Amino acid sequence: MTVIRTTMAMTALLLAVPALANAARAPDPGRAAVVQAISDCRKQADDAARLTCYDRAADAFEQAQNKGDVVIVDREQVRQVNRQTFGFNLPSISLFSRGAKEAQVNNLEVELASARPEADGKWLLTTSEGAVWRQIDTTPLTDTPKPGTKMIIRRALLSSFFCKVGHEAAIRCARQN
Repeated sequence: MTVIRTTMAMTALLLAVPALANAARAPDPGRAAVVQAISDCRKQADDAARLTCYDRAADAFEQAQNKGDVVIVDREQVRQVNRQTFGFNLPSISLFSRGAKEAQVNNLEVELASARPEADGKWLLTTSEGAVWRQIDTTPLTDTPKPGTKMIIRRALLSSFFCKVGHEAAIRCARQN
């Protein structure tokens, strides 16, 4: 019976039941109803009733996950999203800010995949991750940036950024894609 309780407790952390979400309770406004339904199963005093509740929750959760109604994201995936979106001015959403608060990323070290000057003489820099940064000031680069060169992108004031390619002076840049 201990194995069942342990398994069910672990399952409760991951499962959700849309059908139970409408039960009369005061839900946490930041918590998904399907997760709250799992917590509600834990309140069942009778072992058989609690197990039945968890079984229904597991089935409903699996269906919701298969339909894409429920998505689980781990902390490493959140870090990857934050890295991929660095430089974009995104609306403030709490989707990726639950749990332990992480420090805001203020700089990013990447590898340059390509660099080319545009008609206006400003540089278009593409990272190995596919992010495209465009120079927005007129600071000249003394050498043509080469693929594989380290580039450090640093957050500046007023939603702007500095891109430092290799040993060059930093240039102001903006994320394009």
